[in-house]
Amino acid sequence: MTTQTLSSRTVRRPAATAALGGLGLFTVLLGAALPLIDFFIVNVALPTIGRDLHAGEAVLELVVAGYGVAYAVLLVLGGRLGDLFGRRRLFLGGMAAFGLTSLACGLAPSAWTLVAARVAQGASAAAMLPQVLATIQATTAGPRRAKAMGLYGATAGLSMVAGQILGGVLVAADLWGSGWRSVFLVNVPVVVAGLLLATRAVPETRSERPEPVDGPGTVLLALSLLTLLAPLTEGRAAGWPLWTWLSLAAFPLVAAAFYAVERRADRLGRTPLVPPSLFRLLSLRRGLTLIVPFSIGFSGFMFVIAVALQQGARLGPVAAGLALAPMAVVFFLVSLAGPRLVARFGTRVVTAGAVVQFAGVGLMALVVHASWPHVGFLALLPGTAVAGAGQALQLPIIFRIVLSEVPAVRAGVGSGVMVTTQQSALALGVATLGTLFLSLVPAMGMGDALAITLLVQLAGVVLTGLLSLRLPRTIG
Repeated sequence: MTTQTLSSRTVRRPAATAALGGLGLFTVLLGAALPLIDFFIVNVALPTIGRDLHAGEAVLELVVAGYGVAYAVLLVLGGRLGDLFGRRRLFLGGMAAFGLTSLACGLAPSAWTLVAARVAQGASAAAMLPQVLATIQATTAGPRRAKAMGLYGATAGLSMVAGQILGGVLVAADLWGSGWRSVFLVNVPVVVAGLLLATRAVPETRSERPEPVDGPGTVLLALSLLTLLAPLTEGRAAGWPLWTWLSLAAFPLVAAAFYAVERRADRLGRTPLVPPSLFRLLSLRRGLTLIVPFSIGFSGFMFVIAVALQQGARLGPVAAGLALAPMAVVFFLVSLAGPRLVARFGTRVVTAGAVVQFAGVGLMALVVHASWPHVGFLALLPGTAVAGAGQALQLPIIFRIVLSEVPAVRAGVGSGVMVTTQQSALALGVATLGTLFLSLVPAMGMGDALAITLLVQLAGVVLTGLLSLRLPRTIG
């Protein structure tokens, strides 16, 4: 049996498993789409939710933040549990729980009940999503893996934009008088179909040497993310009370404690939740540094544009959502060409994508500055289409880079680390760019506040492009 070494330990390759067929790939990608759609689908529904449930701004922030924080905090644990108990089993359990919690969200009688259901929904997503990438890593190789990872990246990007569009359509459609509740209830039949497909088409995989759950590491990672994300997502709406500042002050201390505990466990030959030796992989380390600014800019833009188009440009939820349709369509089409472009030009495709995205966001900033509030689908079309093309040349390829050298036996933890980084950055994007935008509105007006926020996003795009120059030239 062949071996490969990561850090000072030798790990064995797992026994051969069944290959992931086309139907199985479709099924796991469906599971990948659901959590990302639900992170963004509520953006255009929040005003309706607030009116219907008599919820204030701080509680509405929790509807978004509760899901995002629970999701981010538990992702690495979800990946480890998949390695330990079987990825197909965790995928099925997480998907079933996601359907039940979506039903609870759709039937919530009060705002606080909705917040609780959203937290549970985020936890369910954290059990399901890491299994997608881990299953792809464990059941594909070579060109098939490159194609599957390209499709995963395309699905992720498309889902984030499509969630906002779908939310607007469902709220406006008011199916059977359900109003905003349909943005959650729509998940239920999709989950049922996904479960039926998964039982037939998704092979079971797990680590050949399953590693037990790292209790201290799990607790400290959860505390680290909570002390950072909770105050940033709730602080502005709550008026920055004392607990937010104490939490932010505690974050570096808790994060340092987490690193020390994980490093000590790794050095003693134990199995930490996030092995520090994993970060010796150059492709993983540098790929993760790209995911952070990209995701912060992406989620911040999606949140801010939803608020600005509805409250400032006075567009309805459908028009606000459809204004981003060109971004979704172009993202999907361009991302399909990603594997061929990478085979020819290597990771410099990511740098080119940053340049293209810069041009697209810059076009949108110019339109907003010159034409506000007379912006909509046609005015934003050039910018959204060009930005979508640039994003498609970055996100799917960055995903491939991060996981390209992760051993199959650690596919779950590698996937968990990557998606945790992405989800934490998505939450930070809403908190930072969203807070900046809403803080500027009273003094400058919504149009100028939006233009300045887009300029700040441009700085993040420049950073992404510069960091991409440090990537390995080829992907293994």
